Amino acid sequence: MRPSLNGMTPRCWTISISADTTRLTTAYLAAWTTPTWKEQSGRRSSRAQMATKLALAQRLKKNLGELLDSSSRVPKSDYEELFSGLNETLEEYLDPRSISDIYKATIFGANAHKGQKRKSGEDYIYHPVAVARILGEMRMDSRTIMAAILHDVVEDTDTTVKQLEKKFGRDIAHLVDGVSKISHLEQTSRKHAEAASFRKMFIATADDIRVIIIKLADRLHNMYTLDSLDRERQNRISRQTLDIYAPMAYRLGMYDLALELEDLGFRQLYPWRHNILSRGLQTTSNARKRLVRRACKQINDALDSDDVKVEIEQKSLYSIYRTMERSGISLNDIKDIYSIRIITRTRQQCYESLGIAHEVFRPLPGNFKDYIAIPKTNGYQSLHTIVVGPNGQAIQIHIQTRAMHVVAKTGVASLDVPDETATADGLSSKHLAHEWVSGVVESHKLSDTTGEFMEHLKTDLFPEEVYVFTPKGDIRRLPLGATALDFAYLVHTDVGNESIGAIINDQPVPLHEKLDNGDRIEIKTRKPANPNISWLDFVVTSRARVAIRHHFSVQRKRQAQQFGKKLLYTALRNLGHKRLRIPEREKNRLLELLGINSWDTLLSDIGSGARLPLLVARQLTNLTSSDASPADTAPANLTIEGTESLVVTHARCCHPVPGDKIFGIYVAGKGLVVHRNQCTDVDATSQPLENCVHLNWSKNMVGTYEVVLVAEIADKPGILSRVSGIIAHHDSNINDITMTTESPGAARLTILLHVLDRQHLSRIIRELESESTVFRVSRQ
Repeated sequence: MRPSLNGMTPRCWTISISADTTRLTTAYLAAWTTPTWKEQSGRRSSRAQMATKLALAQRLKKNLGELLDSSSRVPKSDYEELFSGLNETLEEYLDPRSISDIYKATIFGANAHKGQKRKSGEDYIYHPVAVARILGEMRMDSRTIMAAILHDVVEDTDTTVKQLEKKFGRDIAHLVDGVSKISHLEQTSRKHAEAASFRKMFIATADDIRVIIIKLADRLHNMYTLDSLDRERQNRISRQTLDIYAPMAYRLGMYDLALELEDLGFRQLYPWRHNILSRGLQTTSNARKRLVRRACKQINDALDSDDVKVEIEQKSLYSIYRTMERSGISLNDIKDIYSIRIITRTRQQCYESLGIAHEVFRPLPGNFKDYIAIPKTNGYQSLHTIVVGPNGQAIQIHIQTRAMHVVAKTGVASLDVPDETATADGLSSKHLAHEWVSGVVESHKLSDTTGEFMEHLKTDLFPEEVYVFTPKGDIRRLPLGATALDFAYLVHTDVGNESIGAIINDQPVPLHEKLDNGDRIEIKTRKPANPNISWLDFVVTSRARVAIRHHFSVQRKRQAQQFGKKLLYTALRNLGHKRLRIPEREKNRLLELLGINSWDTLLSDIGSGARLPLLVARQLTNLTSSDASPADTAPANLTIEGTESLVVTHARCCHPVPGDKIFGIYVAGKGLVVHRNQCTDVDATSQPLENCVHLNWSKNMVGTYEVVLVAEIADKPGILSRVSGIIAHHDSNINDITMTTESPGAARLTILLHVLDRQHLSRIIRELESESTVFRVSRQ
């Protein structure tokens, strides 16, 4: 195991080799021929195995010698120290042939990185070998170790993925490619580049979880070697580690790795706070630790079993800091710095130990959680309880089997863990991790921008969970605060899009109803899908948010294409273009001129306001054999159907409604903005011809439209009630109403309401003006 953090960088991680080392090749070979491989059973290696190991060592020595002979940069003894340190770790669990393959990868990597230095001045090869050693301490398989050694050769050397595949196989090439950052991006922003690389990594991780494990080990070693970087880069990398990498490790159940990343990031970003808190913890928590130690002994005596281990655990420094920062409390106010962990041999012993612990100390009601029956999303399993310990001190107790303890520390990196750690539905931590990664990849597919992807990723990294049941009794996990609609999107995107309501515990509820632990939920659906943009106001899962946004993005593109076609053909008619169908040859010539890939993209650009239809129509007319002549009639008006709501905006300065005389202005980023002819903010006659379009309302308009009324009233009791009653009587909803005093006894009401059309609005105005306390009503 790696040494505990003590403020100093562990020598075995930085691979900092002293120049005067005297390790000889014979010592290196001795390390290879020492019979340590797979001797846990107590049996010494056979002569055949020893002969194999010796032969492999001799061959590696020869290869290593050839490599060192071609480079005089580093003393031979330093390489031997480097390789032997890795070898000692690998020999504990890998066979000689696997280790031989790893050393081949090491020699390949050293050749590829020849001449490259890290910021610290040491040869670059030290870094990938150190990453490999970290993974070796996690007992990762040989291919993962090889990929770790080669993880930077594609990104930082001339080596290609195809060359790696030919040399080491597709599996290792895929791992290396997944870890490699995306280079030569069109975006120049660092944030865009980082987000794009994260997206690439998650796509690769969906196929092989080892990609993200290598990336985490890579980040861990980088955090230990920050000293050679400038302060700005140190802080940026540390902030990213705390915001993304450490939570990612937690999300995968790799608690040991996450704790180290957190401590390193915390120490780097806030060295003074880290130091003060560390000292304060040593001086203020002794009394509390003694109480927990007493409780630990009492429970251990009561259990009286060699199969059960009872130990004290301390909360991490960064977790303590976060609690203080979030809750605004002092160190003395934190009561759960120390807890008790009981480790058993079997699952049954977990529950038996719980009963004994509750016999020794009274449990606090409402504080028992069974994460064995219903594990966390990262595969973590344990029984949690809080008891009243000595002197009335509340003490947390966590109970788990040895296998569960291994998974709790290493998560998806754990190998050969017994089946007892599988969840109630038969899923291991690796399956649960793949499930989460697949969800992230799904978000990637639906996200329109890299920024949106990173927003959803950060949301998913901090899950507090609620557990609910499907109608068939299957358990589903959702973030705390999730709604019925979040559950619907968890089931399937189509179920979410077609949702109209839910039934929770046999009671009908709206889609925004929040879920509680143990709820049994069923979703009611209806085709066709009809999501509402307001759903984004209450859903909490990234899966739901991405799906809703994607739906409207697709709808917007479809509407933009349809509306763009109407705009273009209207413009062509106004230019005197007689043909209703544009030949493919002319379309292709126009697309080539504009530098656009497809006709649908051009129509979408026109419909969304990115291109002006009249200008495009003129360009198209100039390309055609002249069959266009100046229009001898008034310009054709474009009809607003009401189906273009995502690409047509109603101006908020004049609030047009069906029945008003209207015109449209093209605004970049908004598309077509509809104004009333009487709008005081925008004058149609002052607009360039290509920016303006004459509009009509369709006779089949549906829905409601915002309008603003200003009413001058007598400032008397009950006037607001009467005005609101009149509006409600006409089946109109009030969105907002404000009242300002104009003079003694007089006031002004500004009312934002919804109407069907101009006639509906006129009826409301007439009845308001018939009220004796209303002097005048006007439309804003």
